[in-house]
Amino acid sequence: MSTLLSFRDVWVEYGDRIIIEKLNLDIEQGAFVSIVGPSGAGKSSFLRLILGQEGPSRGVITLDDTPLKPECGPDRGVVFQRYSVFPHLTALRNTILGLECEKAPVLGRLFGSARRAAVEEATEMLTAVGLGHSLDLYPAQMSGGMQQRLAIAQALVKRPRILLLDEPFGALDPGIRADMHALIRNLWRKYSLTIVMVTHDIREAFSLGTRVLALDKRRHDPHAPHRFGATVVYDLPMRERAEETEEETAG
Repeated sequence: MSTLLSFRDVWVEYGDRIIIEKLNLDIEQGAFVSIVGPSGAGKSSFLRLILGQEGPSRGVITLDDTPLKPECGPDRGVVFQRYSVFPHLTALRNTILGLECEKAPVLGRLFGSARRAAVEEATEMLTAVGLGHSLDLYPAQMSGGMQQRLAIAQALVKRPRILLLDEPFGALDPGIRADMHALIRNLWRKYSLTIVMVTHDIREAFSLGTRVLALDKRRHDPHAPHRFGATVVYDLPMRERAEETEEETAG
């Protein structure tokens, strides 16, 4: 597989506080990368760098060998732990909204054949996440698991190449969480996604990921804890998971 994302000597600093230091990393296209590490180890900053919400203080990030600009783009989608859905919109309207903002940025509305095409795309995506019979429901009428499925549909309707997951299943009950694991695996394969997922659940990281990265500080100074940042301290390829995925795809 070819390299999709590349980090070269990347640092993130806020004033005299160092969050990430000297990060060198390649992420291959089609990988499912799980990110673990203690609180304050720069996991959320790492996701923001990929999403384009901020740029590195030093170093270079490239996407397909092109420098990644510090701005969000349709090639990257994100799902957070807390459901990022609009309570006053139905499931269908929530999902169409992203297409409207992309294709009609001035008016924020689509009309005629363009709107019919958007409705068809949104319906297809909601069906893919298991909400095909809930198009007219509002978030308040949905369970937590359904709302997170809706958030995933929102993120995927613009067909991003990279899906970022920030503790996406942390607020769900264990049974629902298992269903969501199966769903995200299926979507990863169906849409040929590259997924980067932050999680505090080690079991989840290893069961879903084709690769597990641990972010932490290599150096600690009790007198100046803010002067050292995190980097990748462990990089574990999950060969068994990769082989299993290949077998399931072939089957």
